[in-house]
Amino acid sequence: MNKINLSKKFSLIKDHWNPRIAGELNGQYLKLVKFQRPFTWHHHDNEDEMFFVIKGRFRMDFREDGRERAEWIEPGELIIVPRGVEHRPFAEAECEVMLFEPASTLNTGNVEDAFTRKQLEKI
Repeated sequence: MNKINLSKKFSLIKDHWNPRIAGELNGQYLKLVKFQRPFTWHHHDNEDEMFFVIKGRFRMDFREDGRERAEWIEPGELIIVPRGVEHRPFAEAECEVMLFEPASTLNTGNVEDAFTRKQLEKI
């Protein structure tokens, strides 16, 4: 058992949209990532995703039933995106986010593009 200092771990991350593995439990990864600017519209067929804001804020954009909507997620808040819901995180300024999701979850879900990270680094 080792404690995890989130501030120290986030200080190691110098780029955006590149999740790092900070811990593992029960087939799930605890991932840390910095957001800035828009991400890719995507969805996950088999997994729900949890986004917890540590520092900064971001907007989660959704497309459902032919409609778009957005929700701002502030420090200390989290949002769970259900599987199958098309979404896109967007941060006006750098934002530090913790993700909790199955180890098999691809960060861009059903899309492969420049943001896709198939192999994640452990920090």
